[in-house]
Amino acid sequence: MSEQSPRPSKPGKPYRRPQKDPVRFLAFEALRAVDERDAYANLVLPPLLRKAREKGDFDSRDAALATELVYGTLRRQGTYDAIIASCVDRPLREVDPPVLDVLSLGVHQLLGTRIPSHAAVSASVELARVVLGDGRAKFVNAVLRKVARDDLDTWIERVAPPYDDDPEDNLAIVHSHPRWVVSALWDSLGGGRAGIESLLAADNERPEVTLVARPGRSTTEELLREEAALAGRWSPYAVRLSEGGEPGAVEAVKEGRAGVQDEGSQLVALALANAPLDGPDEKWLDGCAGPGGKAALLAALAAERGAMLLASEKQPKRAGLVAKALAGNPGPYQVITADGTRPPWRPGSFDRVLMDVPCTGLGALRRRPEARWRRRPEDLEGFAPLQRDLLGTALESVRVGGVVGYATCSPHLAETRAVVDDILKQYPQTELIDARPLLPDVSELGAGPDVQLWPHLHGTDAMYLALIRRTG
Repeated sequence: MSEQSPRPSKPGKPYRRPQKDPVRFLAFEALRAVDERDAYANLVLPPLLRKAREKGDFDSRDAALATELVYGTLRRQGTYDAIIASCVDRPLREVDPPVLDVLSLGVHQLLGTRIPSHAAVSASVELARVVLGDGRAKFVNAVLRKVARDDLDTWIERVAPPYDDDPEDNLAIVHSHPRWVVSALWDSLGGGRAGIESLLAADNERPEVTLVARPGRSTTEELLREEAALAGRWSPYAVRLSEGGEPGAVEAVKEGRAGVQDEGSQLVALALANAPLDGPDEKWLDGCAGPGGKAALLAALAAERGAMLLASEKQPKRAGLVAKALAGNPGPYQVITADGTRPPWRPGSFDRVLMDVPCTGLGALRRRPEARWRRRPEDLEGFAPLQRDLLGTALESVRVGGVVGYATCSPHLAETRAVVDDILKQYPQTELIDARPLLPDVSELGAGPDVQLWPHLHGTDAMYLALIRRTG
């Protein structure tokens, strides 16, 4: 938003042109893109940071602060909205979105960082003068001075209902999740207050960057030689980068021999690859392959056994990403652009099939915090038919004795067990395989036979996996 023309200064007080702080201005730009274009911060922020570095405006500390301001503001948006709403004299929906973005950035600096209060208010007001103009900067100043009077715990106690009166609304404000998401995650998790609080808190933690050493192309030993590298928790191919580690600087990642891949995603691919089969093990299918992380690991595992992988993706752009991820795979593979609900391959063509279906993404809220505010309960109804169609395709695509892996990056029961239960009724000549023994080193996998991973228990995205064998 362009700056307003400067107002005439008062007698004796020359007008001071506002000073643009590159870090806070970039953070504001990123939040505006998320709000205006439904962009994702993890896609918007890197090019903005790269451009700032190229101009010489940023060093590594500036980039770290800008990243914290953007992600911290998005993660705590629900909490901050409740606090701001108590400090303004109008409904929050009547506050212009750019003004609200500046306010939210300011509140995060006040309540979510160690930036001194006077500096947080001063920097936010200066940002408001640059992007909003002097008039609305005064409004920002007044609101932030109210916020600065108390700390985060005091504010939460004031704006959140008591837990005993309304548990879900309390948790929604305390942990900054929409109420319906709190309810859905609680249903999926089961248990009492401690579990859901731990999960919601984990959603607000900055996730580690995890690499995968693609078999036949790289090794964990190679990746562990990186300065910031730590061994993965569960996957034999995983290496974690401690805070400050930059995956783009890792040689094996630059060359495509390794990639960035959450450990939960790796475990899904490993469980499918290790599931027992009756008969040959020569042809594998990834039926929803974009953007290519699981496909690249599956293709490498298949190559070790002399099997080939067909990676199918409906969207051409994402199919291009799959082809890039698989380039250089040591064994045979093919990437095609095709609709998984109208497959070009013959029924019963494959020994192993993965269907990692489109979903709400509620299992990856650590990485895409804005998704929690963008999703609505009715989105589940939109995904449901597609999820069932794709799982049905998978069961028709696998031969008798072969295995299908149904996966989602959502723990919502409507996207996980409800889909599997419905489709098993339609395909009675199938059986669920207990997936837990295929992940022998992973703890707290539940009652089975399916597997649900959790950020607070496993340090992964909340990936779901059901393994199904076709029996006839």
